Amino acid sequence: MTKRALITGITGQDGMYLAELLHDKGYEVFGLVAGQNNPKADLLAASHPYVDIISGNLLDLVSLIRAVAHARPDEVYNLGAISFVAYSWENARLTSDVTGGGVLNILEAVRFYQDSSGHQVRFYQASSSEMFGKAQDVPQRESTLLWPRSPYGVAKVYGHYMTINYRESYGMHASSGILFNHESPRRGVEFVTRKVSRAVARISLGLQSGVTLGNLDARRDWGFAGDYVQAMWSMLQQDEADDYVISTGHTHSIRDLLTVAFDEIGIDDWSDHVTVDPTYVRPAEVDLLIGDSSKAEAALGWTPTVTFDQLIRMMVRHDVDEQAKLSAGNA
Repeated sequence: MTKRALITGITGQDGMYLAELLHDKGYEVFGLVAGQNNPKADLLAASHPYVDIISGNLLDLVSLIRAVAHARPDEVYNLGAISFVAYSWENARLTSDVTGGGVLNILEAVRFYQDSSGHQVRFYQASSSEMFGKAQDVPQRESTLLWPRSPYGVAKVYGHYMTINYRESYGMHASSGILFNHESPRRGVEFVTRKVSRAVARISLGLQSGVTLGNLDARRDWGFAGDYVQAMWSMLQQDEADDYVISTGHTHSIRDLLTVAFDEIGIDDWSDHVTVDPTYVRPAEVDLLIGDSSKAEAALGWTPTVTFDQLIRMMVRHDVDEQAKLSAGNA
């Protein structure tokens, strides 16, 4: 029989890549979208016409119960969250409610559906490397102490442990992927990688002269979102649920990001194009995140296929094409 999957957060980069992956594997795909007249729903319907869009909200348990009952899923992927870390300091309560409490709500909705239907559901929770925060091990692995340094990170820790609790308390097949930074041309422009790639594209076209950033020395483990959704799916194909770090095992600074991005448009020295503004520095910075995904490689057979250099160049080329078309259309 055809498998059925419900994805929350389907309008984000991960949700869109995951929907494509599942569709290619023959799944019926359902996507939860919050709010009436949501422009993202129209965009999703146009780009992914095979997705059955369901209205619902992670803050509203009743809407989630209805959504799960409608989808009758074999697998649920909870990707929905307020995921921009900087925003979480400005709106800690909302971030905690959606990114943390929303996990509890969707777990409850899945548990209610299982109990009422007798149909077992496999559940994936999108955990985050931001949970490690003030990292106690280098590299970070599944057993590393969690020490979050942002309201977003704290909320993700809550959702992570709640997922473990439902696995241990109710026997749910509930797994968490502790995903390190993963990017793509679909990344929101508020995130530093896309902010840089779009700015660099616009600089190459003469549409702007520079970009303003915060801490250029912060280091991250950056991979390609298209690779990482493959790991999500693989987790739910295992006989036993578990938690896995998903990462490249390589770390790069914002300076490295700038070097590759500007090199793609033929600029060797980017210093004249970059301004540092202290207001963009986090109140509590996470200086070094680098993951050890050897467990995922051994158990899931997963390894990343896109390098950091390839990823950043892919994003810059995409944004050059996009900005050129927008510029031509506005001419």
